[in-house]
This record gives sequence, C-alpha cells and structure tokens, in this order.
Amino acid sequence: MPGGSERRAARRLLLLGAGTAAAENLLASLRHGDPALAVLGAHDDRFVLKHSAADERLLVPSARSAGFVPVLRRLARDRRVDLVLPTSDIHVVALSHGRQQLGGKVFLPTRRAVDLCRDKHALIRVLRRRGIRAPETHPVAGRRSIDRIFERLGGKGPLFCRPRSGTCSRGGAAVSGPEQAWSWIRIWNSMQGVPANSFTLAEYLPGRQIACQSVWRRGRMILANTFERVAYFGVDNIPSGITSLASLAKTVVEPGVVDLCRRAIRAASPGASGAFSVDVKEDAHGRPHVTEINAGRLFLGMTAFDRVMKHNMSLTWVRLGLDEDVGLAGEYDTGDGYYMVRDLDAPPGLFRAEELFDGIEEVRA
Repeated sequence: MPGGSERRAARRLLLLGAGTAAAENLLASLRHGDPALAVLGAHDDRFVLKHSAADERLLVPSARSAGFVPVLRRLARDRRVDLVLPTSDIHVVALSHGRQQLGGKVFLPTRRAVDLCRDKHALIRVLRRRGIRAPETHPVAGRRSIDRIFERLGGKGPLFCRPRSGTCSRGGAAVSGPEQAWSWIRIWNSMQGVPANSFTLAEYLPGRQIACQSVWRRGRMILANTFERVAYFGVDNIPSGITSLASLAKTVVEPGVVDLCRRAIRAASPGASGAFSVDVKEDAHGRPHVTEINAGRLFLGMTAFDRVMKHNMSLTWVRLGLDEDVGLAGEYDTGDGYYMVRDLDAPPGLFRAEELFDGIEEVRA
C-alpha cells in the first residue's frame, strides 16, 4: 500500500477496550500489517487492561460516563494520537456522540447511521422498505401482541425473539409458541431488567450464518471479506443455544452476500465512511437476509484472518481513517479455504482446509 514507512512510523493509535479479545485481535492484526504503528491501549478496568500487549496502557473512565470523551480528547492532544479505534458498540456510540470534541481523531459513519444500526428493528424496517432482503420483524408491545405476531407470521413456530439492541445474540432465542416467547421475555425482564417492549419477534432463518466485513470511504466500498460461522462458544450453557461468538469459522466466497450487504449499507448510510460489519442469515431456501449491521467497528474475532488474507482489513481501516491512499476500490478479498479455530485463553489458530488432518492420528474404537 502507498505511504512510506517513515510517515507511518509516527502514526499513533488509541485502541479502546485494550485487553479484551476484540482489541487484542485487532492489535495483533495491525502489528502484523505494520509493526511501525504505535498503539496506546485504553480500558476502564485495570485488570483487563493489564492483559493488553499495547505499547502503553491507559486507565480511563467508562465509555458510559460523562468523563469518557473529555479524557480521550486530552489524551489525543497530550499523547499526539492520530486516530481512536473503537472495538465495541458502546465505544462507537460514545465516540459518535462526542465526535465534535474529538475533531478528526475518529473515522465513523454518521451519527444518524450509527443510531439507526443500533436499533435492529428500525434498521430492518428501512431495509425491507428498500426491497433489501431482511427477516420480517415486529415489535412486542405486550402479551397479546405476541399472539398477533405469531398469527401474522404463519401461526407456527419457531420465531426468533431478541431485543432491538445489543451484541453477541444477547437475549436472542428461537421460540416455538406465544407462551414460550412470553416466558423468555419475562425471564430477561426480571433477571436482566430488559423491558418487554424492547423485544421483537421475527421470522426464523434456519440456514448458514455469514459475516461480511467492509470498510468504506465517502460512499464507496473499499474492501470487503466474508466468513461463515460454523460453531459457537458456550452453546451448552445458553438456554437458547444461540450466540454469534464463533469457535470455528471459515472463509467463504459469497459475491451475492457482498452485493446484498453493499446495498444494505448504502440504504443505512448514504455516503458511508468507516467500518461496517454485517450479519447475514440464510432462509430455508438458501437465500441470504441481513439481520443486523454493526456500524463503526470490525467483528470481534474475524480480524484474526488478516494474517492470511491478501489485504489486511484492520490496517486498511486504519489507513482510511488516517486519510491515506490504500490503492483499493471495491475489492472483494475472498481468501477461500481457511479455517479459524478459537478457544478461551488461546490465540486463534488459522489453517487451510487441506491442513486440518495433518499431524493428527485417528484412533478408532
């Protein structure tokens, strides 16, 4: 990519969520792509922060507090930070709302786009009005509304129940009937304080789950890649059996999914700039539907694939944010045939499909 090493050596990044899996995966990808980058890590939990491999570790207020953005502003000035990188939706929202205080130190979609994508029901409504395939979704307004929604969507389960906002499939479950749906909602209301009227019910999509990452500049997609989530963390301990945290994922070639996501992002964010991570689920006929868009950040685990792809998505995102010429336009980086295996307390392992059986001896009963 264009840009001399002397120029890049001076670039200083402030990485939020330092010490978490999302931040450390992103940090590893950036260092793989450009070891000259200086990365300062920030977190509000000193124990998590201690785990970070960042060049400097900075304890900051919570992203939910009023002091968060002013502290980042001071750090950006005093530590000569060129770009602040979010690794969670909480960071994205805080940076989006405080972008004027941070000047050119953030690379985000518009505030309108960020707010729209946070509300999954509002986003789905916009997409469906534009003729972009997304699951039919209805808000829950109380116990009686659940009966009406089940009748409208065919009268038979399952339907997919989830809150309008949140990540990692928090509060999501396939529910077989109105009583089960209401029981699930009441559990989350009583134990987690999630209001019943924040839930939605949608048509259930039983097919593959595909993740599409992309980075944009001024309405043009610069780089995209796609992965299939094959297996998930902790499903035995989750009543719904549903999560989006992949323990096994693989690269896939899905140009139709990329086209669908491109249209969805343009509908949600005309003139899009920044990172967009789109969750896609297939229906029973194999047709992909957009289920949500995470605006302003990359996926938690998929940045690990940067080490084997043709183009480093994390570094491309950063260089776009630094207003550098990356020499790409509309690039779909497929990297077909790679698997990622993840587990707790272990770095992600990356293997080609033909390598999965190397060095393994099967002992039969």
